[in-house]
Amino acid sequence: MNDKWFRLIGIPVVAAVMHVTFGGWSVQYNATEAKQFGFSFFITLMLWEGNRANFLFMRRLFPRYHQTMQRLVLQTVVSIGFTAVATLIFSQVYWALFHAPMCVQGGFMYAFLLKLVPTFMVTSVYESAYFFGEWKKNFQRSEALTRAGIQSELETLRSQLDPHFLFNSLNTLAALIDDDNDPAHKYLEQLADVYRYVLLSRDKTTVPLHEEMAFVDAYLYLNQTRFRDNLQVERDIDPAAYARRVAPLSLQMLVENAIKHNVISPQNPLRVRLQASACSGSTGGSPASDEGEAYFSVANNLQPKTGLEQSTKVGLRNIINRYRLLSARPVEVLRDNGLFTVRVPLLTQ
Repeated sequence: MNDKWFRLIGIPVVAAVMHVTFGGWSVQYNATEAKQFGFSFFITLMLWEGNRANFLFMRRLFPRYHQTMQRLVLQTVVSIGFTAVATLIFSQVYWALFHAPMCVQGGFMYAFLLKLVPTFMVTSVYESAYFFGEWKKNFQRSEALTRAGIQSELETLRSQLDPHFLFNSLNTLAALIDDDNDPAHKYLEQLADVYRYVLLSRDKTTVPLHEEMAFVDAYLYLNQTRFRDNLQVERDIDPAAYARRVAPLSLQMLVENAIKHNVISPQNPLRVRLQASACSGSTGGSPASDEGEAYFSVANNLQPKTGLEQSTKVGLRNIINRYRLLSARPVEVLRDNGLFTVRVPLLTQ
């Protein structure tokens, strides 16, 4: 939080107001007045920094929008308690230094209530700035997702046939296949499932992992029919991970990149490993803190093609940019020991 100038200017101004409020305005400014102003400045600094630390801690503890009321209530209670304790301590210190009450009128309660006024004013400024900042980020994120969705839909319209024409063609093709040709019927069903998922999920921001994996399995079936034992797939997915969510088509795109950009042959089979766990570690209060450290990884042995077709990494950049809008945790791209691995965060919503 960049509030350096707000603190540099605000603390002396509030200290001066408190000094005049508690001690009155003196025409002849002497050493005692200077000491009293210095003490007012010290009180203001301690109250400001203490309540600021409380605000930052509560913001990390309750980062999400639906936790706003819970955060405000607890933040207010802690702030009032902190101000009361600080006022009591400062009153004793002021008496020890100046042999006079810090506030002549009303005693401790009057001093405490007066100190609550600047405390709530400053806290309100911080809260308003935070609320506006979160609203601005959410608005920008929504705009970015909208633009990405429009661009994705445009690309789909450019590259895909009319869905009704395609499904009618698949139905016609299914009627032409002999009833006892089960492999052909199954292949056609998987192809229809792949295209159906693309159409149904393209307008969604996230989808459940079990839906995405059903799509990936259908896509892998089509490719394993083509490459047979030359394409080897290993799955290690925690059942609890299926309740998490991912960006639609992202996992399939990672598998597609592995198949597209690597040699697949009997001498050099491609090995793809799909792995996921649903652990729930802490992320230190980030906006994705309740997502834990759960990731889904797609790894393959590196054996890049040497032909004219080179990877532009457009698909991978698209995935990275989409997850940047969906999660505080980044997509991880690793290249080590002959393996190429991409890890995408598993989301909770």
